[in-house]
Amino acid sequence: MSAAGPMLELTEANLPAYLRERGWVVADEPVDVAALGWGVSNAVFRVRADGGLFVVKQSRPQLRTRDAWFSDLDRVWREMEVMQALGPLLPPGVVPAVLHRDRDNYAFAMAHAPEESAVWKEQLLAGVVEPGRGEAAGRILGRIHEATASEPALVAPFADRAVFVQLRVDPFYRRIQERLCDVAAAVEPLVGRMMTVRLALCHGDYSPKNLLAHAAGFTLVDYETAHHGDPAMDLGFCVSHLVLKAVRADDPGPYLDLIRAFWQGYVSEVHALEVAELERWGVAHLGLCLLARIDGTSPVDYLADEAKRERVRRLGRAVLLGPLAAWDAVLERLGD
Repeated sequence: MSAAGPMLELTEANLPAYLRERGWVVADEPVDVAALGWGVSNAVFRVRADGGLFVVKQSRPQLRTRDAWFSDLDRVWREMEVMQALGPLLPPGVVPAVLHRDRDNYAFAMAHAPEESAVWKEQLLAGVVEPGRGEAAGRILGRIHEATASEPALVAPFADRAVFVQLRVDPFYRRIQERLCDVAAAVEPLVGRMMTVRLALCHGDYSPKNLLAHAAGFTLVDYETAHHGDPAMDLGFCVSHLVLKAVRADDPGPYLDLIRAFWQGYVSEVHALEVAELERWGVAHLGLCLLARIDGTSPVDYLADEAKRERVRRLGRAVLLGPLAAWDAVLERLGD
């Protein structure tokens, strides 16, 4: 839906007045706003008012990356609708409740995760590596895939892949085909599958930066790339983030155990899909995602050591070009 006029870009300065004007907070109550550093594609704010904590999120047309990168503002409505569809399928608190929406300004408000929550990515980078967390993350993804594979009508409204193409296929898959010609042919079947398969809901951004860890488990955020598609992409995408942290660490062992726990948690939930086929394709997506986070549009921000970056490139090519085709084979290579 197009805005009736110019979009008001929300900031820490103007958000309190905006919230009062729309009745999202009581007119005379104090409002404290803090910008959150989630991702590169949106403005996200934590709001503290007398009524409690909540989050306001607004789409931005140009993403904050080194290379120019644009996406449709309407993606915020796909995100909101996916959250409303998934909420009843997952344990309480995993999906934030939608509280308010403003279509003219491409913004909505959602419930806040428990206040003590920590971004799982930051915990992993700090060396806090708990296999139980890995298993829990795998279970959540497994439940998403299982529930939506079992009820395809639930995700049929999310058939359009336009935002997924803008935020994942073009800047990750197509960009690597352009920049690394030696793997271009190997990437093409992955793109073809993502653009044709409709097996379950693909979150499209299932990574530690979008999992907020707390005593009750995880709260999952960022659903704007979600669509009815190929669940194997989620597997490769998430595991790539765990592998990158293993490469960064002096001792990769705990991260390898974490990946094993993630897979165990995932397969414990999935029955409606062919797990062996998901593993085979998931590993292939892993290879691409590793290369994309080094040489794509959005390179990872915590792996500056060139020797380690080259190690990631070698592993990504080994996966895409063969013979690595199973998680165990990838972990064995990582442990060498």
